Amino acid sequence: MSAIRLLVLGAVRQHGRAHGYQVRNDLEYWGANEWSNAKPGSIYHALKQMAKQGLLLAHDVAPSTAGGPPRTEYELTEAGEAEYLALLRSALTAIDEKPDMLTSGVGFIVDLPRDEAIKLLQQRVALLDAWRDEVGEHWTPRGSDPEEWGHIGEIMRLWVSTAESGAQWARGLIERLSSGAYVMAGESGARPEVLAPESGNPYADENG
Repeated sequence: MSAIRLLVLGAVRQHGRAHGYQVRNDLEYWGANEWSNAKPGSIYHALKQMAKQGLLLAHDVAPSTAGGPPRTEYELTEAGEAEYLALLRSALTAIDEKPDMLTSGVGFIVDLPRDEAIKLLQQRVALLDAWRDEVGEHWTPRGSDPEEWGHIGEIMRLWVSTAESGAQWARGLIERLSSGAYVMAGESGARPEVLAPESGNPYADENG
């Protein structure tokens, strides 16, 4: 599963309608170009591909004030909305994806109702706990002192440590959400914007 689809769909969705440069600006502002495959070429390719797939609806609009050809603005279709939410839910629960998938999901977690976000994170904790137990039961060498495993034993320690730290983080977020942190979908004060109105975007280019 690729994070670029979730990132692009989420950015377009929060604008309502957005052209490629707006999506690129937002994702660069988040640093997504550093921690994911959200490079300019990938963003524009994803927009065009998902429009062909019926997930985005493309609109040709007037050229920018600097001139040039008309820009294309995109908005989610009904199928795009369903795909976005499916990717978001999977990003929060899947434990076998690259880190950029979870990072993307956390970035859009406020697009979910609070109760649903908590349940998805609880599923993540359960999966991580099960994986930790599986490592201990089926993957850890038996019948020898751990110190005798050599460097291979570090693989099991890494897996266990990763599972435990991931579960600890998820439990912390569950606790924060349960205590009312953040404004979630359907709650008073929820905003669709990618950036808060008072936030300046250093990558913004009105003529792009």
